[in-house]
Order: sequence, then structure tokens, then C-alpha cells
Amino acid sequence: MEGEPEVAVLRLGHRPGRDERMTTHVGLTARALGADRAILAGDASKSKGTVEDITDRFGGPFDVELTDSPKAVIRDWPGQVVHLTMYGERVQDVEADVRERHADGDPILAVVGSQKVSFDVYEAADLNVGVTNQPHSEVAGLAVFLDRLFAGRELDREWTDADQTVVPMETGKKVVPDDEE
Repeated sequence: MEGEPEVAVLRLGHRPGRDERMTTHVGLTARALGADRAILAGDASKSKGTVEDITDRFGGPFDVELTDSPKAVIRDWPGQVVHLTMYGERVQDVEADVRERHADGDPILAVVGSQKVSFDVYEAADLNVGVTNQPHSEVAGLAVFLDRLFAGRELDREWTDADQTVVPMETGKKVVPDDEE
């Protein structure tokens, strides 16, 4: 979030044709819940385009990029690498330490997989964090992690350069040009 050390999300293992929707949702969740950018591994150009389109319409800042070298992204990350997995330490046991290091200036790379994640990712991560030790989606794990990291502040984020704004309503749907809100 603006004025804080960077939070980026690295999506591993994109399989074109199979993971388009899930990879897109990882990017949209990262954007909506406070991350500064998403890094999508492999040929995820369709997902990248969708996330960029949403950012153009509903505001930013938020960046999305592709990488053919996700292991290099992890290896070269200048701060905490937090791998989100159901096999890791419980998020409720490590969230205060992650938040404190982030507040002290440490950028965070949150890593989420798709298919089976190779063991070297577990070894390279500073923390392997489980949102639950039950099977769940990487999108759910990312959402819970970001909400715990930002302690709900991301829900009040101000968006800049939006063309459209969603108007909160008890029932119905309303999207207006940004200057009409």
C-alpha cells in the first residue's frame, strides 16, 4: 500500500488454458487487497491483460508483470519471501512478526502456487505460511494473508486514476463514472 514497503505477489506454475481464471483471480485479489504488484510466471499474458484492464477501469496504482524466471524472483527478492501453503506455519502464529518486519521496512514477496510446488520453493522461502492446514485455493490463502498483513486497512484504500467506481448499496449493483461518485 502507498507509503509502505512493497508487497508483491508471485504466482507460480501458470498453465495456459487451464489456470487462466485462477491466475487472473490471484492478480485481482492481490490488487484489491493491498499488494503493489503481481508477478505471473509463464505464459500468463491473458491474465496480465485482464488485471491491467481492471486497474485501468477501477484505479490503481497496481502493476502486473510476467516472468520466465520465478526462482530468480524469489532468490533476488530484497526482503521477506512468504510462501503461502497449507503445509506451513499457522498464519495466526507468524502474522505479528511478518507485520513487524514489514513495518520496519522489509518488502514482502507472497508466493502462491498452482500445481504441486517444488520443494526448493519451501527451502528458499523465509517463511512457509499456512492459512489453514486443509486443502483450499491459493486465492483464498492470499486474501486471508493480505488481510492479516494489513489488518483491514486495505479495505479503505483510496484508488487513483479510476474511470469507474462501484457504489456500495444494500441491494443491486451500481457502477458510475469516477467523477460522479
